Amino acid sequence: MIYGINTDKCGRCVHYHTKNDIAALECRRCQQFFACYQCHDQLRDHKFVPMPVKNTRPIQCGNCGYRLTVDQYQTYQCPQCGHEFNYKCSKHKNIYFEN
Repeated sequence: MIYGINTDKCGRCVHYHTKNDIAALECRRCQQFFACYQCHDQLRDHKFVPMPVKNTRPIQCGNCGYRLTVDQYQTYQCPQCGHEFNYKCSKHKNIYFEN
């Protein structure tokens, strides 16, 4: 399940809603997937906590549900269904992933 504010069936939310905004990110603290950090912070009682990049699959494709590693995600295309992700999300990688 992808949590967010006014999310559609692919996980696009009120904050990010282009055709490629379908990558949901997992919060380390609550271990739930969210459309974006802003939705998370508005819906939970804690700030979004980034996930470690090693040995995790903290991204979920909103199109097919496939869980990706950070390396897979950084190709900005789901390896399972081929749907593209928004490459501009790289601006927020420090919010979503530990260095």
